[in-house]
Amino acid sequence: MSTTRHAKTRWEGSLMDGAGQVTLDSSGIGTYDVSWPARAEEPNGKTSPEELIAAAHSACFSMALSHALAGAGNAPTSLDTRAEVDFTPGTGITAIRLSVVGVVDGLTEEQFVEAAEGAKAGCPVSQALSAVPISLTASLG
Repeated sequence: MSTTRHAKTRWEGSLMDGAGQVTLDSSGIGTYDVSWPARAEEPNGKTSPEELIAAAHSACFSMALSHALAGAGNAPTSLDTRAEVDFTPGTGITAIRLSVVGVVDGLTEEQFVEAAEGAKAGCPVSQALSAVPISLTASLG
């Protein structure tokens, strides 16, 4: 079964002086302010496309890793995943770094890292972002 999710943005003004709001329509969980300074400088209480990508990537990767671990008979107690997305004005998104610390009974560190690498490769968001270098650090906590 296929699903479609949707969001929308209303932008007013020029790139440098304008601002907008992105609304997460599918979930209805909120509307968030965006602006160029929040993207290229400090957030100051606003979000950016890169932060939204980081949120999507950390969630997708965690789901993929949880599924892989459970499928191998070692469902995780917890996974704490962080995604960092680098943006350079004039160049674009230049790197993504994933880091995960897992609490998983019955696995060695090496097995956990191997599962995490597999999840990184299989995560649909990782696949969609494959034009950008994606690195991963994984450890058991």
